[in-house]
Amino acid sequence: MSLVIVDTGCANLSSVKFAFERLGAAPVISDNNETILTADKLILPGVGSAPYAMQNIAAKNLVDVLRGVSQPMLGICLGMQLLYETLEEGGRVVEGLGLIPGHVGRLETGNLPSPHMGWNQIEPSQQSPLMRDIKVCDYAYFVHSYAAPISDYTLASSSYGTPFTAVVGKDNVLGCQFHPERSSRVGAQIFKNFLELTL
Repeated sequence: MSLVIVDTGCANLSSVKFAFERLGAAPVISDNNETILTADKLILPGVGSAPYAMQNIAAKNLVDVLRGVSQPMLGICLGMQLLYETLEEGGRVVEGLGLIPGHVGRLETGNLPSPHMGWNQIEPSQQSPLMRDIKVCDYAYFVHSYAAPISDYTLASSSYGTPFTAVVGKDNVLGCQFHPERSSRVGAQIFKNFLELTL
């Protein structure tokens, strides 16, 4: 099985790569169109600014490529947010990849510090192979200021000031708002489930 980590130019690719290698996989980091299109599975990581990430993806001529993939693709953190139709960032709205309906906005944290950083509970809300052996109130590691609301595509939720989507899925496209590569057993199980996923 070929696993490609898409090089968006805005993520710590090595930590994601090492996490999969610990599971016996041999991922390749690439921004080559053909390599991405012929992979069995894709990882779309990202950290930082949505406008910068989309600018990088466009500069690499990857927007249409990513919009057209049919194999399983897992977005991580900002990579998950980029799967949505629109993203708010710094008072402006950025067009995402449009693979999942909805808008990513600022996480309303109330009296809690922003960004949301650290371990938090996740709660599976739908049956999904990606969530196999993930229990209600397992913990995962988050670092984010923006989030997607709960929707029909939410596979697991979390709450920090307000509830938000922690894991999303639609057809072949999946995403985790948290960092599986930094989430110990839970993250390793998510990655293992993704490797074993069949559509």
